[in-house]
Amino acid sequence: MRRTTITLPQGLVDELVGLTGAGSKTRAVILAIEEELRKRKLENIKGMAGRLEFNIEAEELRHGDERLG
Repeated sequence: MRRTTITLPQGLVDELVGLTGAGSKTRAVILAIEEELRKRKLENIKGMAGRLEFNIEAEELRHGDERLG
């Protein structure tokens, strides 16, 4: 893990720690970063809706894997 020094408004950090229930400021910031990344990735996936084309039937997806037979 890399050590980074940043300046954050104390009120925001206190609120974040309280809302997340994190045991430390570091943990609270990590949780907030992880959540932001998760939300952005989800938005990217949602943005792909209707853009992907599948040429395989659901039945084949369920039962077509030879490794499972």
